[in-house]
Amino acid sequence: MALTREEREQFLAEPHVAALSVASGEDGRAPLSVPIWYAYQPGGDVRILTGRTSRKAELISAAGRFTLLVDRLEPTIRYVSVEGPAVDTRPATRADLEQMSARYLPAEKVAGYVDFAWEHHGEQVVVTMRPERWVSSDLGQV
Repeated sequence: MALTREEREQFLAEPHVAALSVASGEDGRAPLSVPIWYAYQPGGDVRILTGRTSRKAELISAAGRFTLLVDRLEPTIRYVSVEGPAVDTRPATRADLEQMSARYLPAEKVAGYVDFAWEHHGEQVVVTMRPERWVSSDLGQV
């Protein structure tokens, strides 16, 4: 059964690891699909962090849009897919990295991860997507 707007937005706001998909732009090649951390507040835009020169950043720039899919298996199978245009790309700050890391990691691991990532992952960007199309379901509600 499809989720209501409030249910799908609340589900997307939870800290799931998303599958990001973006057109590869190459004949005979499927879209790029990779796991990624993201941030979302109901009613707002979706934000991801990625390497400035990463393949996904380049493909998002070329395609101008991407999709995120989040799901869970317990207590019921539920998923939300959201697609839309990339409306902004800007250099990531250390504060951006700290906020995203705190969403996914235990508090005692955030500082160490941020120090390591800031030093070794290279220049990052924040890509903002404006949700345009949603597909959702909770298969336990049938």
